[in-house]
Amino acid sequence: MKKLLCVIICTALIIGIFSSCARKPANNQTDNTSQNSEDNQTQIELYNLNAIDPEFITSNTVFAFNLFKKLNSEDANKNIFISPLSISTALTMTYNGAGSTTAEAMAKALGYTGMELSDINSNYKNLLVYLNNVDPKVTLNISNSIWFRKGEIIKEEFLQRNKEIFKAYIEQLDFSEPGAADVINNWIKESTQGKIDKMVDSPIPKDVVMYLINAIYFKGDWTVQFDKNQTFAGSFYTEDGKKHQVQMMKRKGEAEYGEIDGAKAIKLPYGSGKFSMYCILPPEGTSIKSYIEELNAEKWEKLKKSVGKKSDVIINLPRFKMEYGVKKLNDCLISLGMEEAFSSDADFSGIEDNIFISRVLHKAVIEVNEEGSEAAAATVVEMTKAALLEPVEFIADRPFIFIIADEVTGTLIFMGVYVTPPEM
Repeated sequence: MKKLLCVIICTALIIGIFSSCARKPANNQTDNTSQNSEDNQTQIELYNLNAIDPEFITSNTVFAFNLFKKLNSEDANKNIFISPLSISTALTMTYNGAGSTTAEAMAKALGYTGMELSDINSNYKNLLVYLNNVDPKVTLNISNSIWFRKGEIIKEEFLQRNKEIFKAYIEQLDFSEPGAADVINNWIKESTQGKIDKMVDSPIPKDVVMYLINAIYFKGDWTVQFDKNQTFAGSFYTEDGKKHQVQMMKRKGEAEYGEIDGAKAIKLPYGSGKFSMYCILPPEGTSIKSYIEELNAEKWEKLKKSVGKKSDVIINLPRFKMEYGVKKLNDCLISLGMEEAFSSDADFSGIEDNIFISRVLHKAVIEVNEEGSEAAAATVVEMTKAALLEPVEFIADRPFIFIIADEVTGTLIFMGVYVTPPEM
């Protein structure tokens, strides 16, 4: 039990912290789905910690590192901050409507291969409620929602399952209205305490059928705070050899510290110690990019086990704010095996026929200071209706333009327009 609890807590902090309470819509939203009325009340639910499978936690951890590696490769030498569990939550809501080879591909990418959907959902249901109630000294909120175009016939079983498992707020919305995107963005803004205020652009494209959204807000004070009077103007050295001045927080005394294979780790608990931030320094001479490439769930577990209380530890940590996104995750998820889900061959018949994932968008922000940390993240899965395949035709029975061009340089040599048959 102790090992399972540690795995759950650490995994949640490394990949983004969240809870499972559904949020009320913003004041300008209209609830067109009466079944959601009961979800608009704050609920305290029971959870079964023993029902959370360690293999499920490991699957989420593997997905987190796999995704983080892809982003590290894609955005090399840039700050990255994401909530992989927020992303996997939004994708798992979507996965509940996937079928055939699309479901198989998503399961592979998310680490669910060999797991029954009912077991995945049961794990989520217990984990979300657990995280929401674990530490009253830490503020954390998660909101899930599904927005679908007015007039679309969405499978009731899919909506009901997401409502029950993920406490998703569900609304049918007229996407053609000029303010439709604002309604969704206001929901995200409210759910993240104003930290993230825009994810969906207006006007919403005519072929978009649905948005599945996960939003997270976290605020926690350090169990042992940094003394502001000890913060000093320090130096931070980037790997290109440049020196930058930062506001460096400082602490000295008992702390949880670990070291393995030359890498150093410090554990900074929040609140009553149920949540912690881990900061990791690669071995001297090892680039951060190459270290992340080698880091995986197994090495992460070894690093955590090396952490223990030390009586005299000096901690210098920059005070910082970071914002990452809005990041389009399509390429990363495709490279993890989800290509079919983004194509017209996708099978999401459990939601509606003839739709696919057009975009997965993610944004995350964090502020770390002497008192603690405040963070927020949002993930949007956009579902689009696939165009029906029709025969391709080019029948020049009306005016047309014609151009003769050089294919090497692109030079336009001749161009004209044919509006009426010339006399021969």
